[in-house]
Amino acid sequence: MTARIGVITFPGTLDDVDAARAVRYSGAAPVDLWHADADLKGVDAVIVPGGFSYGDYLRCGAIARFAPVMTPVIEAAGKGMPVLGICNGFQVLCEAGLLPGALVRNDKLHFVCRDQWLRVENNTTAWSTRYDTGAEILVPLKSGEGGYMADRSTLDTLEGEGRVVFRYVGENPNGSRNDIAGISSPNGRVVGLMPHPEHAVDALTGPSDDGLGMFYSALDALAGLVSA
Repeated sequence: MTARIGVITFPGTLDDVDAARAVRYSGAAPVDLWHADADLKGVDAVIVPGGFSYGDYLRCGAIARFAPVMTPVIEAAGKGMPVLGICNGFQVLCEAGLLPGALVRNDKLHFVCRDQWLRVENNTTAWSTRYDTGAEILVPLKSGEGGYMADRSTLDTLEGEGRVVFRYVGENPNGSRNDIAGISSPNGRVVGLMPHPEHAVDALTGPSDDGLGMFYSALDALAGLVSA
């Protein structure tokens, strides 16, 4: 049976179409999820894509966290459903308490838009098993508030438990603590990252097809081929 992966659209979301395209490229079926509907339509996994949900008023992701669709997402994540938050989606997952920490204004106060190398630090999550630990992948990064921040205790926990999934390689683009680009929940089923794997699924239209590994990893997890 073909896996069904939901892609949420909030007012201001702009990367939902690309996320759905990445889902199709991986061989799964994308399912549109509307922010105002508290219904996940029986999907097997969820992607919270990038953009500017609700115009980023208050702070990024702060309003989207209270959208009706997020209630079943939080409940499903608690039961082990794979959830991926990309850029603004990462911010939403942090605001919703599914991931720790917060994303703040880039340290140089400029919007960053470039292809970015990442190092895979943990290949045991539901979204990273198709990579080798230590592998370097190239995906686009585009954000104005992408600096990952957390207190020292939280950072120590993330590092000690191996929950840093992706780390920036080379110059830190936004001031993220510990060069963190992406993290996971304790069980590895929920992952958030600032760079955009959905823009790197076809070498013809992106800097690489390195991002596809995240979507293939989720399919492996859903098929029970990995324990993440």
